[in-house]
Amino acid sequence: MSLKAKLEAVIYAAEEPVTLAQLSALFAAEALEWKAEQAAEQAAKTEEEAAPEMEALPLGLEPEAKTETAAEEETASSTEGVEANAGEESDSAVQEQANSAEPSEAEARKLARQKEREVRGILRGMVDELIAQYVSDDRGVEIREIAGGYRMATKVECHDAVRMFVKSLKPAMKLSLPSLETLAVIAYKQPVTAPEVNEIRGVDSSAVFGSLLARKLIATAGRKQVLGRPILYKTTREFLLRFGLKDVSELPSMEEFEKLAALELEEPEAAAESVAAAGAGFEGELEFELNTAEDPMEEADSEAEETAAEERPAEAASAEAK
Repeated sequence: MSLKAKLEAVIYAAEEPVTLAQLSALFAAEALEWKAEQAAEQAAKTEEEAAPEMEALPLGLEPEAKTETAAEEETASSTEGVEANAGEESDSAVQEQANSAEPSEAEARKLARQKEREVRGILRGMVDELIAQYVSDDRGVEIREIAGGYRMATKVECHDAVRMFVKSLKPAMKLSLPSLETLAVIAYKQPVTAPEVNEIRGVDSSAVFGSLLARKLIATAGRKQVLGRPILYKTTREFLLRFGLKDVSELPSMEEFEKLAALELEEPEAAAESVAAAGAGFEGELEFELNTAEDPMEEADSEAEETAAEERPAEAASAEAK
């Protein structure tokens, strides 16, 4: 079985995206052997191309054999040169053996890094060829670079078919509108603090943060170096996996996101379909929908937000009365 076929099988079988480091650890020897075979084939091909040119020379242009006298003169001159340089060569040979006897650790690490880069370059080229083959072929799947690795995924054109199939198996994982808004703010503004998210949304989002943290879609990213040192939040690798993104740079632009939000305000049902279409590149295994029927966790988040919004005017009124 070819090395390219083995790479394809590993990427297909893996549940998580496979990185070049993992592939290099598995197939380093085979990659170097494949490169040596390619070099040998190229050398043999070059010799075959050069052979007809030598056979095509005219009869009068064949290289003449050396005469005995010329051979004796050449032997004598080479012997004198060897005797003259014997002492220098012996000294240099001893020095080279002394230097090469104990290679330094730095050189060993350098050679290991060079070998690693060489292996990764070979494997990256093979994976790129596989990606190109899947794109050109009439297949329903492709190999995509997701979260720093490679993973099998359904093509965008097949999203509707996969979506219907997944919905027939189990209910989709749902995010409420407050959770989706909070996640979008964090994704576009990360790293960002909870007060900054609240200021952008105009409501208290503390209850939603717990839901997103429980789903591992966001994580803490240290503290901001300001008064009070509030906690910073960012999206996680799980976020990239759920949405099938290579990195956050693949997120829709703010203009596209604003259009989707405008459609949501005009026609909620039509907007849900537009969001699904915009996320056609997301993995078919999980879907995020904007529905009014939420799970218990999301209902608790929404109720907490509404309660906080109702309590703020009352607190302001009591403060004025005092």
